[in-house]
Amino acid sequence: MNIETIRVKNFKALRDVEIINIPAYCVFVGRNGTGKTTLFRVFAFLKNCLAKNVRTALNIEGGRNGLREVLSRGHDKEDLEIEIQFRLDIAGTNRLVTYRLEIGEVAGKGAIVKREILRYKRGRHGSPFHFIDFALGEGYAINNEEDFDKSDSELTRESQKLDSEETLAIKGLGQFERFKAASAFRQLIENWHISDFHINSARGDKEEEDAEHLSPSGDNLPSMARYLYEKHSEAFDSIKRRMQERVPGVSDIAVTVTEDGRLLMRYRDGAFVDPFIDKNVSDGTIKMFAYLVLLADPKPHPILCVEEPENQLYPELMAVLAEEFQQYSERGGQVFVSSHSPDFLNAVPLESIFWLEKENGSTSVHRAAEVPLLVRLIKGGDLPGQVWNQGLFNSKTLPPQ
Repeated sequence: MNIETIRVKNFKALRDVEIINIPAYCVFVGRNGTGKTTLFRVFAFLKNCLAKNVRTALNIEGGRNGLREVLSRGHDKEDLEIEIQFRLDIAGTNRLVTYRLEIGEVAGKGAIVKREILRYKRGRHGSPFHFIDFALGEGYAINNEEDFDKSDSELTRESQKLDSEETLAIKGLGQFERFKAASAFRQLIENWHISDFHINSARGDKEEEDAEHLSPSGDNLPSMARYLYEKHSEAFDSIKRRMQERVPGVSDIAVTVTEDGRLLMRYRDGAFVDPFIDKNVSDGTIKMFAYLVLLADPKPHPILCVEEPENQLYPELMAVLAEEFQQYSERGGQVFVSSHSPDFLNAVPLESIFWLEKENGSTSVHRAAEVPLLVRLIKGGDLPGQVWNQGLFNSKTLPPQ
């Protein structure tokens, strides 16, 4: 259920950005401050809107000033708009579903959901039909959307009033299977993984917990490693082999249980008899192991967002890591990565690369594969990272409009 199009209007530096025909594997490059982090924050913002509410999500992004701090500079009287299109199998047909969210201020109410729509075409012809349509906390949802034999007028509209105008309609409606598209989109957002990995969170002994996914911070790394070891031993053995091949000195990795029942990671160096506990292992070793655990997940996240994976890792690992991300996308998870590393970029297909530029405070996003000069250079034997280093990912190389 890959996202095909994202349109963002009035979200910080994303004044009016649209990315279409999005591939399963996307790598974003750009100078510091061009908006890469802001683009990734759109995913986090939507996830927080769903998990909490719009006001809380805005406060996370903008602090006490909330919406006014989030809105693009000079456009604080306008609304924030996010639109996402994704493919979904409905009644045996692959349909393009559009979700649209508009957030703005209303006098006496503050920031609320002004409009929320989920729509798709019922047939080959005609306009997309609104299966969810809410404004200011009230609206309707179609509860027999899969009855494609019925005409539009025969569909059953179920009127609803939300508890709060700060709450997304898909939060409540998505709990019910009869609202198929809403339920699918809610699950899609809930299962997004937006990495916020911290080395210190991953280190040390941990309380044992049920873990089927690595947490965004990595603080359940021992539990996830143990889960793979016990439930998916082939995946765990593959991780160990790759660590042995790619990280000098690592000959074995194990999860041990301390006397008080806590979990601890231990790494063995072939030159020593006794293993090291993870507090004596380099940041890069732990981070590489965590990425391999994340990317070996038996149930890939529908969306995986990782910023600058090259930090704390030496350049020789970049090509390997880029290939691991691509393989993850081929298993079913859509991957969004930002990077400053030419070595990482060298291993990425040109059709997966986008670059960001900022002019007059607004970000623009460009697809590398749509620039004839870049295509010719890559076909001629240059690598994307080399071309990036030469400064050729810029608006001057774009074909004339």
